[in-house]
Amino acid sequence: MNFSGLLVQLLNGLAGASSLFLVSAGLSLIFGVTRIVNFAHGSFYMLGVYVAYTLVERLQWLGFWLAVPIAALVVGLLGVIVEMVVLRRIYRAPELFQLLATFALVLVIKDAALWLFGPDELLGPRAPGLKGSVDILGRNFPSYDLFLVVIGPLVLGLLWLLFTRTRWGTLVRAATQDREMVGALGVNQAWLFTAVFGLGALLAGLGGALQLPREPANLEMDLNIIGSAFVVVVVGGMGSIPGAFVAALLVSEIKAVCIWLGLVNVFGIEISFSKLTLVAEFVVMAVVLVVRPWGLMGRAQGAVRALGEAELPIRPADKPYLTAVAVVVLGLLALPTLSSGSPYAVVLTIDLLVAALFAASLHFIMGPAGMHSFGHAAYFGLGAYAAALGVRKLGLPMEAALVAAPLVGAAGALIVGWFCVRLSGVYLAMLTLAFAQIVWAGVYQWDDFTGGSNGMTGVWPAPWLTEKNAYYFLTLALVLASLWVLRRVLFSPFGYAMRAGRDSPLRADAIGLNVKSNQWVAFIVAGAFAGVAGALFAFSKGSISPESLSVSRSVDGLVMVLLGGIQTLTGPVVGAVSYTWLHDVMARSTDYWRALLGAVILVLVLLFPQGIAGFARQLLELRRTSEEPVR
Repeated sequence: MNFSGLLVQLLNGLAGASSLFLVSAGLSLIFGVTRIVNFAHGSFYMLGVYVAYTLVERLQWLGFWLAVPIAALVVGLLGVIVEMVVLRRIYRAPELFQLLATFALVLVIKDAALWLFGPDELLGPRAPGLKGSVDILGRNFPSYDLFLVVIGPLVLGLLWLLFTRTRWGTLVRAATQDREMVGALGVNQAWLFTAVFGLGALLAGLGGALQLPREPANLEMDLNIIGSAFVVVVVGGMGSIPGAFVAALLVSEIKAVCIWLGLVNVFGIEISFSKLTLVAEFVVMAVVLVVRPWGLMGRAQGAVRALGEAELPIRPADKPYLTAVAVVVLGLLALPTLSSGSPYAVVLTIDLLVAALFAASLHFIMGPAGMHSFGHAAYFGLGAYAAALGVRKLGLPMEAALVAAPLVGAAGALIVGWFCVRLSGVYLAMLTLAFAQIVWAGVYQWDDFTGGSNGMTGVWPAPWLTEKNAYYFLTLALVLASLWVLRRVLFSPFGYAMRAGRDSPLRADAIGLNVKSNQWVAFIVAGAFAGVAGALFAFSKGSISPESLSVSRSVDGLVMVLLGGIQTLTGPVVGAVSYTWLHDVMARSTDYWRALLGAVILVLVLLFPQGIAGFARQLLELRRTSEEPVR
């Protein structure tokens, strides 16, 4: 460690901050005006790299410096098309269903890139005129990275001029504060949203295109950048462009300092700060949200007046519902006998049951409690690792490990929930993501205890459950019992109090309900049942890996809940079964299964914005209304 090394790392941080700012500024702009949490923004960044590579390699006469802005314009135009064809149709839908649509776009765009550009990494040329390096205190620093250091402040200045010196910029700032009022004043909201989305996509494409000389184009770039971009947007303040710039600098420089520190001996204990780069940005986000819930330069979100259709009250099960449940349970009991010639059916059904319980536990806090979570996989993974470590490290019998799993999941939710219930909306969701990533990083790097990135193997059920059918019946019994308990809780006084706090927190508080305490308990209950699902998953697979705590697992849970319908109790089960089954069938049918799955999800979102089970419930309500006698 020396001063020259620190200076070079800080400059590296500035270069990375500029690229991160370009992506984050577009994401913040889109959210500020349209209120869409755009998961597909990373896909536009990825396409910017691919389009720039194609222009440089196929049209060599064009040159790198012309290819970069053209690539940004192409991606911006693609963003306009996406907004007009897909997103414009669902602006009146609840915000979470808009999120589901952008997730579907991620799947479609990823496979489109796979088809167009292939699976291999594509390394672009160096930027003409900036191929060399400059000497800084005896160390070489790439000239192109110095160029990137300048780009970030330059784009920030241009955006400031656009938003403060033009009529369109004034409309954008007004829409960020109150988009409904802007529409009431006669502004064409549709075209304003389209222009904003196009500009956001253009910025993401520009950020991607400028990365071409630094890293090869690959199909993982979208997910690699979107997490960091979300962190920057939330830390800076949703909708704040200067906040995004400050947050990008803060996050990038902290990671640069961690790399510079490397391995440090503190009181005889060696600490690898370089490994902290995996989680540093999420630690920053967690600290900022706990201390300043609206971000460094953000402000409290204004009330949104268009939230889609009001939720119908949850009703106790009627006879047709109970009959349908009985038929399904009888079918599940008879499945091993009926599918004796196809053992895979039992294996797949175990996966479906585990997914159903995981989704139901997430729905418990998202639907009735009204708290959105992007990090629910943390409790699933804690339960899975608790079971695996109990069996492998502590020598516990499987039965004891199954008991320990929900306790560990509940303990994790108890800690996380204590911080999270103080926030609401997207800030709460992002804080759950931050804590989940911190847990994931700990598991991923603790090689001696958790097995690190390799995970743990040999996590097998007890001898009396080695036969797959026996384990199937255990899973079926535990999942059905868990679903029944979750449902009973929702119809208990606690469940009614929880829904009252969701629908009207001020009134609930006025009549003496402790809304935050109820939400905290809901977190703990959901974490416990997610832990049960994680333990069942670990024993069904015989192994466990950090993937069980990853963001992708949390996103899968979100998709399951939203696909089935967040406003019904059967929605998460229907969504989990539909999504998991579609995923399995399509993955075995074609190499482009993501695009097919994404297209199906998009169609379902456009046709049934209330979810599959929600649509079925709506039909039943209409039928019940039509059959009532007219008085």
